[in-house]
Amino acid sequence: MNIKSFVIESIDEMKNKVTWPTYSFLQNSAVLVIVASLIFALVIGLIDLGFENLMKWFYDLF
Repeated sequence: MNIKSFVIESIDEMKNKVTWPTYSFLQNSAVLVIVASLIFALVIGLIDLGFENLMKWFYDLF
Protein backbone atom coordinates (compact mmCIF):
# COMPACT_ATOMS: atom_id res chain seq x y z
CA MET A 1 0.00 0.00 0.00
CA ASN A 2 1.54 3.29 -1.00
CA ILE A 3 1.19 6.58 0.83
CA LYS A 4 -1.23 8.17 -1.66
CA SER A 5 -3.79 5.38 -1.40
CA PHE A 6 -3.40 5.35 2.39
CA VAL A 7 -4.18 9.06 2.62
CA ILE A 8 -7.15 8.76 0.23
CA GLU A 9 -8.60 5.81 2.15
CA SER A 10 -8.04 7.57 5.46
CA ILE A 11 -9.90 10.67 4.28
CA ASP A 12 -12.74 8.51 2.94
CA GLU A 13 -12.99 6.65 6.22
CA MET A 14 -13.08 9.88 8.24
CA LYS A 15 -15.84 11.31 6.04
CA ASN A 16 -18.05 8.27 5.50
CA LYS A 17 -17.40 5.60 8.13
CA VAL A 18 -16.74 7.51 11.36
CA THR A 19 -19.74 8.38 13.50
CA TRP A 20 -19.15 11.83 14.93
CA PRO A 21 -20.86 12.78 18.22
CA THR A 22 -23.39 15.59 18.35
CA TYR A 23 -22.54 18.91 19.96
CA SER A 24 -24.94 18.34 22.87
CA PHE A 25 -23.38 14.92 23.56
CA LEU A 26 -19.94 16.55 23.65
CA GLN A 27 -21.19 19.20 26.06
CA ASN A 28 -22.71 16.59 28.38
CA SER A 29 -19.52 14.54 28.27
CA ALA A 30 -17.39 17.58 29.03
CA VAL A 31 -19.54 18.50 32.03
CA LEU A 32 -19.36 14.93 33.29
CA VAL A 33 -15.55 14.91 33.01
CA ILE A 34 -15.25 18.25 34.81
CA VAL A 35 -17.52 17.17 37.67
CA ALA A 36 -15.77 13.80 38.03
CA SER A 37 -12.36 15.55 38.02
CA LEU A 38 -13.47 17.98 40.74
CA ILE A 39 -14.83 15.17 42.91
CA PHE A 40 -11.65 13.15 42.44
CA ALA A 41 -9.50 16.20 43.29
CA LEU A 42 -11.56 16.84 46.41
CA VAL A 43 -11.22 13.23 47.59
CA ILE A 44 -7.45 13.23 46.97
CA GLY A 45 -7.16 16.60 48.75
CA LEU A 46 -9.03 15.29 51.79
CA ILE A 47 -6.86 12.18 51.92
CA ASP A 48 -3.75 14.37 51.70
CA LEU A 49 -5.02 16.67 54.46
CA GLY A 50 -5.79 13.70 56.70
CA PHE A 51 -2.39 12.14 56.08
CA GLU A 52 -0.67 15.47 56.76
CA ASN A 53 -2.50 15.85 60.07
CA LEU A 54 -1.73 12.24 61.00
CA MET A 55 1.97 12.73 60.32
CA LYS A 56 2.01 16.03 62.21
CA TRP A 57 0.37 14.36 65.23
CA PHE A 58 2.79 11.41 65.02
CA TYR A 59 5.91 13.63 64.86
CA ASP A 60 4.66 15.81 67.72
CA LEU A 61 4.65 12.73 69.96
CA PHE A 62 8.44 12.51 69.71
